[in-house]
Amino acid sequence: MRWRKSSFSGNNGSCVEVAWAKSSFSANNGECVEVAALADLVLTRDSKNSGGPVLAFERSAWAALLSALAQAG
Repeated sequence: MRWRKSSFSGNNGSCVEVAWAKSSFSANNGECVEVAALADLVLTRDSKNSGGPVLAFERSAWAALLSALAQAG
């Protein structure tokens, strides 16, 4: 895992670091999604663009998304 300062960190020295891990839902063709779990959020990003946008999901929304993906698959 790679640690990274979260964009949710303040500029007052109070920093949050998150560990990104490749999602088990990622394909093996380079199309990867990385996830990082915080206390109340799950963050997602494109592994090929680690400095790019990050989507934040409330844990309940993330659980609902995973459930819907499991039922669709």
